[in-house]
Amino acid sequence: MAARRPADAHAGDDSAGATLRMRRDSTLVAQGTRVVLADDDVLLREGMASLLAGHGFEIVGQSGDADGLLERVRSEQPDLAIVDIRMPPTHTTEGLDAAHTIRAEFPNTAVVVLSAHVELDQAIEVVGSGERTGYLLKSRVIDVDEFVDTLDRIVAGGTFVDPTLVQELVSARRVHDPLDALSPRQRDVLALMAEGRSNAAIGQELFVSEGTVEKHIRSILMKLDIPEAPDAHRRVLAVLAYLDTR
Repeated sequence: MAARRPADAHAGDDSAGATLRMRRDSTLVAQGTRVVLADDDVLLREGMASLLAGHGFEIVGQSGDADGLLERVRSEQPDLAIVDIRMPPTHTTEGLDAAHTIRAEFPNTAVVVLSAHVELDQAIEVVGSGERTGYLLKSRVIDVDEFVDTLDRIVAGGTFVDPTLVQELVSARRVHDPLDALSPRQRDVLALMAEGRSNAAIGQELFVSEGTVEKHIRSILMKLDIPEAPDAHRRVLAVLAYLDTR
């Protein structure tokens, strides 16, 4: 199947070359990625299915409610589930509840929750559940390539929080900013982590080795006082600490 983006005409340039490599890697993720979609808005659901199919994803199931979503996920065990946060019958948290069920039963299935509104607590619940998770506002799904790239990164193991939520996470800056302990380069690394970048992608962006990125991340976790714990995702907690101070 053909790659979904044209080659960069300036691939010889280092930064352009890095971008091109990331796009090629992203394309490889999308090809054959099996997706289940759930949204009670049939036009939106069908439109998204058509869009994703045109970019290399394989749509293996659709549903207009949470029960149907879980049934299809259990039967198909897809790579990715895209879930509307509010679905029948009460249009409250059916999608969110289904997302938690999917995460518990199928931890290797990436889960992206779509919402029409900013739901801070629910967003934190979603991304706090670990890697391969994302929270996006429907109103911001307007750039197709950006949306598809975001899905690619999440399926590949990343975590994504819609940038619109950054302004809503806190009403004012904390008097004491926990990020003050970080060096400028460590802040750069943490900012790229918040975009869902892998260690390799961060290294490409900052022109350092993946080993150097890993050292920076260890220092970030130590300085933010995020202890090791078997049931905690330290990288996600670091990203939430970053977003909480923006």
